[in-house]
Amino acid sequence: MTELLPRPFAVDHPEIRALDATALDARPGAVLLARSPFYPGGGGQLPDRGTIAWNGIVRDIVGFEPTADGIWHLIGDDAIPDGTIELRVDAAFRQRMCEQHTVAHLVNSAVYTLFDGALLTGVRMTDSDEFSADFDLPKVAPEQLRAVEHAVNAAIADDRPVTTFDMDYDAAQATAGLFRAKSVAPPRQADGLIRIVDIDGLDRQACGGTHLVSTARARRIRILKVDNKGRQNRRFRIGLGAA
Repeated sequence: MTELLPRPFAVDHPEIRALDATALDARPGAVLLARSPFYPGGGGQLPDRGTIAWNGIVRDIVGFEPTADGIWHLIGDDAIPDGTIELRVDAAFRQRMCEQHTVAHLVNSAVYTLFDGALLTGVRMTDSDEFSADFDLPKVAPEQLRAVEHAVNAAIADDRPVTTFDMDYDAAQATAGLFRAKSVAPPRQADGLIRIVDIDGLDRQACGGTHLVSTARARRIRILKVDNKGRQNRRFRIGLGAA
């Protein structure tokens, strides 16, 4: 049976990007923390970047190992962190991830609506102003692309609040539209619940990443290109910051 991992602190507190913590355990090159402002990655979202400091020593975080007890933070050398651990998330990178993840929901919502329930097959966020989202689609016409782009930019202009709530996992599975990926879904939490991201009046779906607090915090988008990735898969390449 797959071990159920606790929800990262960062998921519920994306605005907290600096935190002091005490180590639960440590080994050369890594420290285990019960609470951390870092998002360890998942669901197409890249892991956070930032630094860890203790006793005047500062290291970049180079990776994460989530466990049932907390998250191991990897520092890339043989130092052993101890005492009070100071954690600092790269705020600009976190903002980029929140923006891309929120926009990915908007694109997903538009495609789901305009293409009769077409499902997501993958998201690839990046450290640039472009990312991609794949959908189970046989073909896409130019006017359909324009309709998706218009719907997303309208949702951004509408300044819709983005909130979250927890729901019984089995009830969520039985509710149409809450699970939008074709082959994977956010895992059931240890308490039997699942987190739902709600874009006010527009979209609700299960998700475990970090997001903006409002759609208006995102930049306008352009769909730069659609690639054919198989007979039933289309990759939407999305650019942020369209005029």
